[in-house]
Parts: sequence; structure tokens; C-alpha cells
Amino acid sequence: MWKILLGEFIGDLKAQRTRSLLTMFATMWGTIAIVLLLAFGEGLRRSVSSGLLNAGEKIFMIWGGSTSKPWEGLPRGRRIRLSEDELVLLQKAIDEVDQVSPSYGKWGTMLEYGDVRTTTYMEGVYPAFSELRKMFPKPGGRFITAKDLEERRRVLFLGDSIAYRLFGDEDPIGRTVQLDGAPFTVIGVMQSKFQDSNNNGPDEDRAIIPASTYTATYGDRYVSHLLVKPRTVERAAETKQRIGEVLGAKFKFDPTDERAIPMWDFFEDEKETSMVGYGIQIFLGLVGLFTLLVAGVGVANIMYVVVRERTREIGVKLAVGARKRHIKWQFVFEALAICLTGGIAGLILASGLVFLVDWLPFDNPALQYIANPKLSWPISIACVSILVVIGLTAGYLPARRAASIDPVESLRYE
Repeated sequence: MWKILLGEFIGDLKAQRTRSLLTMFATMWGTIAIVLLLAFGEGLRRSVSSGLLNAGEKIFMIWGGSTSKPWEGLPRGRRIRLSEDELVLLQKAIDEVDQVSPSYGKWGTMLEYGDVRTTTYMEGVYPAFSELRKMFPKPGGRFITAKDLEERRRVLFLGDSIAYRLFGDEDPIGRTVQLDGAPFTVIGVMQSKFQDSNNNGPDEDRAIIPASTYTATYGDRYVSHLLVKPRTVERAAETKQRIGEVLGAKFKFDPTDERAIPMWDFFEDEKETSMVGYGIQIFLGLVGLFTLLVAGVGVANIMYVVVRERTREIGVKLAVGARKRHIKWQFVFEALAICLTGGIAGLILASGLVFLVDWLPFDNPALQYIANPKLSWPISIACVSILVVIGLTAGYLPARRAASIDPVESLRYE
């Protein structure tokens, strides 16, 4: 049966070549539109999520604030200042706390190498900061270690942009830089990364030293903020609540007072960013789907014309014993074949365009969002499924009309 249907389809394709090719082109164009829109939407969603996560890997950033609620007889407006002692307390009191690091920050730090001078934001941190903030060293270098922290070494880790400003194409590893007039040895340079969220500037312009060296040099007791990473994502909300309770008990403030210890919750930000990304992707997908539906309407119109032109042929088939389901299958198969042929061709072309655009190098940060399409299996499966549904729908209605034709009346049709 399938061979007969295929033979009739090929014969009709040859007889009505222009009409069939134009119909296939419409389906192909609709497929290209929906695949590209979904792929660019997926790329945009991933870029936004990646840009956020490259500023921190599933962490809480905790600042000292001021109380906004009276608590146990104490007035509101009391200032809360955090130190490394709070990190020790949180690790002891909350089992779910995994990696931690303080951040001592200083704007306007002067870096000098030879005749080159520049200022930047400098931080004193723990070794875990590399994982927490996704600041990984390039090959040949390293990040701060526990021994650097213990011995208060004058070692320096640089963002890739500031390293280039200081050294140009020269290898910075092992070079001595004057940091606020004191000599520091460069031990590593950050791998380049895409980042659209930041704290006190992008990481590529940052200078990092051990927290112990920072406090010994500048004498600061209080941190700029604390970084805390829970062990599991599933218990992140519970960990956040416990942080408020533990610090609230120490500093005597309402644990629900968000202004006492403001937090940057990367888990919530990631959820919101993902929802926005999915919303954009759904919108783009609907635009592409409507384009493909227009092509489906064109296929249905063509099949109605085919039924009218082949009324006598249908009547002869019914007269010699063909069953109505055979007539239905004939036109459903033709509509499905037209949709799938044009759709698969469109899918192949769109996939090629996606891989080409994704392969091209783009240094402009804005293009990281636009020119970053991602074709995934769900997208491909969705497109094929849509084509099958459109083909069946576009073929069924004309097929039902063809099967309902009276053989005697059809033979009289002119």
C-alpha cells in the first residue's frame, strides 16, 4: 500500500511540479523560521543564565546592614558589621554550609609595573573564592592557596583584562607588581569568561590577594561581605533561613529583617533569569509556529484544489472497489509528504545556519546574547512533531471530502 501511495505522490509531484515545489518551499521557510527563532531563544536564555552564574556559583553574598525592626527591646537602626568570625560561626552552626570566603574590598588600589600604572578594585579572600566566584586561573598559573593564607604571602591574582593592561603580551606569572607601593608576585591570571552580573565591577578588572595579607597590610577588621555556598541546591532556602537565625541570635535582630543582613541570593536570581529566558523562548517559538501554521493552511488549500481536480479519478477508484480509507490515506500521505519534505529541508538548512553562527567568533559582549544560537534535541523533536500535526491536519480535511464523493456524481464532474 505504501509503495502505491508513494508512486502516486511522485506522479502527482511531476504533474504539478511548480505548485508542489512552491508548497514545499512555504513549509521549508516556515520551518527555518521556527527553528531559528527557537535556537536563538535558547541561546539567549543560556547566555543570560551563564552571564549570571559566572558572577557566582550558587552562593549567598551577605553584607552587613542596619536593623529596620525593633527586637527584644533594642531599637531599629542599629548597624550590623560582619567579620571572619561570622564565617566560623556559620560553619559550626549550620551543617549545610559548604564553602565560605570573606571579601575585604578596596577601591582605588594602585598597581604599577615598569612605566605602567592603573587603579582597580582589590579583594582579600580565601582559596575557596576561586570556586565561589568562578575565577579560574589560566594554564601556567594558580589561585591563592591555604599556604599563601597561612603565611600571609604577598601574592597577587589578576583578572585577564587588568593583566593585559599591565603586561601586554608579556607573561605575567612570576613578575613583581607594586601594589599600593608594596611588592607582590603575580601567581595567576583569570581565564576569560562572559559575565553580565558583577559586584564592584567585572572580575576581569579585579586584583586578588590572600585575606590574611590584606588584614595585615590595611588593618581592616570588618569585611565588605561574606560568601557562603550551601552543600545542596535543594536545601538552599533552608540554609538562607538558618543564616538569618544564627546571625540574628548573635547580633540580636529579627531573623526576618532583610535589611539587617542584605543578601544577594544567586538561587533566586537564577530562577528568575531562567523564567524570563523561557518566556522569551516561548514567545519566539509562538511567532515561528504561527509562520509554520500559515504554511500549513497553504498545504490544506492546495490539497482541496487537488481533490477538486482529481474528482473524476476518485470516482473511478471508488467505482472499481477502492475503499474510502484508501482514498483518505492517499491525500493524507501526500499532504504529510509535502510537509515533511519541505520541513526536513528547512530543518537541515536552519541547523547549518545555527552551527555556522555559533562557530563564528564574536568579541562584542552584546553579540554574546544575539549571536549565540543553540539547537537542541527538544527543539528538533518539537519541529518534527509540529510538521507531522500540520501535515495530518492539512491532509485529513480534504481527504475526508474526497472519500465522501459519490462515484456516480464524480464521474459526471467536469
